[in-house]
Amino acid sequence: MSSLPIRCDIFCAVIDNFGDAGVCWRLARQLATEFGWNVRLLIDDATALTWLAPDCNRTTVEVRHFHKTAYSGADVVVEAFACEIPDAYQVAMTKRALPPVWLNLEYLSAEAWTSTSHGLASIHPRLGLNKHFFFPGFGPGCGGLIREQDYDDRRNQFSATKFRARLDLPHAKPDELSVSLFSYPSAPLAQLYTAWAASSVPVLAIVPGSSEPPRMTGNLRVVSIPFLSQLEYDELLWLCDLNFVRGEDSFVRAQWAAKPMVWQIYPQAEDAHLIKLDSFMTHYLPVGADETNAKSETTMQQGGRAKDALCAVACGNTPLADFWQAWNNHGALNWQAFSTQLPQLQATAEQWAGKLRQHPDLATNLRDFCLWRLKLG
Repeated sequence: MSSLPIRCDIFCAVIDNFGDAGVCWRLARQLATEFGWNVRLLIDDATALTWLAPDCNRTTVEVRHFHKTAYSGADVVVEAFACEIPDAYQVAMTKRALPPVWLNLEYLSAEAWTSTSHGLASIHPRLGLNKHFFFPGFGPGCGGLIREQDYDDRRNQFSATKFRARLDLPHAKPDELSVSLFSYPSAPLAQLYTAWAASSVPVLAIVPGSSEPPRMTGNLRVVSIPFLSQLEYDELLWLCDLNFVRGEDSFVRAQWAAKPMVWQIYPQAEDAHLIKLDSFMTHYLPVGADETNAKSETTMQQGGRAKDALCAVACGNTPLADFWQAWNNHGALNWQAFSTQLPQLQATAEQWAGKLRQHPDLATNLRDFCLWRLKLG
């Protein structure tokens, strides 16, 4: 095995949100700090890193501009989310004596076909280089989820009192539900706030990325806080009783937090995202219901509005399934029914996190995948 560190370039294009940058930074940082790789993050807009990772300039990860960086002999090239790396860079990869391992890091999905596509190679029609499809996922046969080795240590050392003081957060009242709220603009917020104001259980809603002044309506208190760094966001998830998350990065972190959650998936044309939403629910609720999940996956593959029947098959029209669908603009929110299930959902979240921990994390899987192909593992 070579004594030189693996050189890795990760390409990231920021589209209209910051989730892509968040995922790529977590991966870059873990490969560098835990495995000693020499990592460059090549990103077209590094603005988000100023608050996502305020320590980015003090790590061993080198951050450079996407279109202003030449190939410098990287052993591993990661094209995150099909961002199309520059042609000149691709041509330069062909000059290397041993072609680099070229990965297309895909978006996270619980759909069954991802496990059959994970690791497959596609030959570039002009350059003859292999590009492997690398799918994050929730079980064997996929690439796993990002989870740092020090995650448990950080959580064990977490102090809710110090966290609240640092962000000047009010303490929750004895009977008050603490909720973090991170959503896309399309979320039915007005409907949710109305339900919370009328709720029999008081709600303290903590909204990151907002500068609105604190307010109180009925049984609802809303507190706005600035965007948090990735490490601080983990702490917010640990603090709260319930977490509303969106996209991919915060969604994965909420699963590791092992707290009840509500997921707003990134909207896609023709409601294609609802299939992905339902597919995840077949695995998440109930945990381990393999026969039900298999039937649901078959239903999902039929396409069209067969996905309407999917939740009935997968989740039995549970309050969680109904609420998640409604939060994704596919029905009316029933906060009362959902909130009464929170004790059971806490148990579900803990069981699910335990199940995920049985599989290697994304960075470890990616490292092993690449080392084997570089003949270094």
